[in-house]
Parts: sequence; C-alpha cells; structure tokens
Amino acid sequence: MKVEIRRSKRRRKTVQARVVDGKLIVYAPERIDEGRLAEIIANIRKRVERRQLQGKLNKEVDLAKIAQSLNRRYFSGRLRFKSIEWATNQSKRFGSCHSREGKIRISHRLAQMPHWVRDYVLVHELAHLEEPNHSPRFWKLVNRYPYTERARGFLIAKGMEENESL
Repeated sequence: MKVEIRRSKRRRKTVQARVVDGKLIVYAPERIDEGRLAEIIANIRKRVERRQLQGKLNKEVDLAKIAQSLNRRYFSGRLRFKSIEWATNQSKRFGSCHSREGKIRISHRLAQMPHWVRDYVLVHELAHLEEPNHSPRFWKLVNRYPYTERARGFLIAKGMEENESL
C-alpha cells in the first residue's frame, strides 16, 4: 500500500490517516521525528491491513451460514447467536464466544487451515452458547463433531510450530 505523508504547521501532536483510492494518506505534524513517524505509520498500516483482511474474509466466507449448518447437524438447530465473524486481532486464541451476547469471533489464522479444523473451532464456540465453561457436559457437546480429536491435535501441533519459530 502506497503511503503519502501530508505535513501541517498547525498540527502539533496527533497523526491521523485514512485510505483514499487504495493509498494511505497520513496527516502529521511538520516537526515530528522521522523515526517516530515511521513507527506510527507502520502501526497504522498494520491496523489498516488487518481491517481490510477482516472485511475480505467476512465477504468471502459466510461463517454464519456454516455455523447454522453445524448448529443443525450437531445441536439440532437449537442454538441462537447474533453474529459470527472473522477477527484479525486474535493471536493467542483460535476463537472466542461471548455467550450472553451471542457473539462469536474466529481467528483469521483459521482461514489458512483445513475446513474441518475451522468447523471444529466453530462447533467448540457454538457449544459455549449452551455451556459457557469447559465442563464434561461441554466436551460431550463438542465431541459430537467427528473430527474433534484430529482438529485439536492439528491445532496443538500448529501452535507448537508457531511458538518454536518465535
């Protein structure tokens, strides 16, 4: 993504940015340190790219439709949720569920993994709508999905691989 920096004498402290026609336009104080500005631009660029990736994934893969299918298949269609969407700020988790609000978020990292792994994470998070903790009852619900153990092993191995490369 191209970056255009526009400096202003009137701007004293803040740096702002917006994307216009695929270009990142950065508004910065005239006298900001170049190193500090480069750091700020890198952070802004990362946030913009994550937001764009999230939007792209949510358009390409209809997680709600997949979740409804899994809900019908493994939970007899009884679960209710308000939203399921991709998230680009989950680096330590593959998914999260806010059971009271009915909101489920799935890590963008799963988009690069086999569909049966993504579906396992969806089943796992859907089960939290009924059982918010990891009790034996929760695992009984999750284990209805036939690839549970395989997917868990895959995610454990993937997690170890990612941690070793750090």
